[in-house]
Amino acid sequence: MMRNRHRGSNLGLLLLASQVFQLGIDNIPPVTLATLGLNVYLFLFPVKPLLKTCLSVQEAYLYKDWSRLLLSPFHHVDDMHLYFNMASLLWKGIKLERTLGGTWFAYLLSVFSVLTGFVYLLLETGLTHMTEDSSYSLQCAVGFSGVLFGLKVVNNHYHPGGATYIMGLPIANRYSCWVELVLIHIMNPGTSFVGHLAGILVGLLYTTGPLKSIMKTCADLVTSNGHYGGQQTYYNSSGYSGYGTPYPPNPHYGQQSFNSRHYGATYREPYGTRMPSAPPQHPYTGGMTEEEQYEAALRASLNDRGQTRSSHATYTHSNPTPEEMRCRRLQRFNS
Repeated sequence: MMRNRHRGSNLGLLLLASQVFQLGIDNIPPVTLATLGLNVYLFLFPVKPLLKTCLSVQEAYLYKDWSRLLLSPFHHVDDMHLYFNMASLLWKGIKLERTLGGTWFAYLLSVFSVLTGFVYLLLETGLTHMTEDSSYSLQCAVGFSGVLFGLKVVNNHYHPGGATYIMGLPIANRYSCWVELVLIHIMNPGTSFVGHLAGILVGLLYTTGPLKSIMKTCADLVTSNGHYGGQQTYYNSSGYSGYGTPYPPNPHYGQQSFNSRHYGATYREPYGTRMPSAPPQHPYTGGMTEEEQYEAALRASLNDRGQTRSSHATYTHSNPTPEEMRCRRLQRFNS
């Protein structure tokens, strides 16, 4: 449901700024921080009025305004709508960007932003034909919450187990997105139930469907066809990306909390300090689980050691001098 934007005291912006500074800007991964900044910027300086950025079957399909697929996720109704979505993005973005790496996480956000809107249009079209009620084609949705529901599914996939406290009750993470989907709509009927459902379905397409494989195939085609100097980036949809080390885990993550208007997150302790980037990794990391990466790294290390020793042996000759013998002893000791 669309309504006029209320700027007022901008309490939501103040709360969001407080949360960002509590975490520390340097402790927020770059893609998460850039996405948050983009949403705040477009709230303060929208590309178009909300009625011209929200997504509906009538506007996108019938009137061919497909730009709404790109604009609708990044515009918000009011400052509190923005705050709850961005607070949730901080919590999910820090964990997922640390796990997937910045490159893959940016790729994931881009795909989810467009695909969630596309699935939303399909669902609304299906409801229109099933119920013969044209009002479903007129419902216009805006905001980042659909994408966030998809990210929640992905986050629960990469970090299984645990519980989310919803209205004071512990709910297993695997079911929490479904509970939130229903409760948010009951307690705030103005939210888009279909938009949130579309996000969950996109998340499931990634975790249990073919979406992750399709994304990886497309990424491999881009990187293999890109003829440029320098080292190639290896995308990794199962663990850490080809560049840099993950951010260190922090045992003081606050538990996710539920709000009756929009879902968000609270933070009990600031996130851990970022670590410097590691040297570029081998290409065996792409698409492997962490256990497979460890085994591949161990094999590569053993091969490197064997090659080093064989290369030392090629320099031997029958009558070494005392100085050469001393150098060889040092080499054996160092190896």
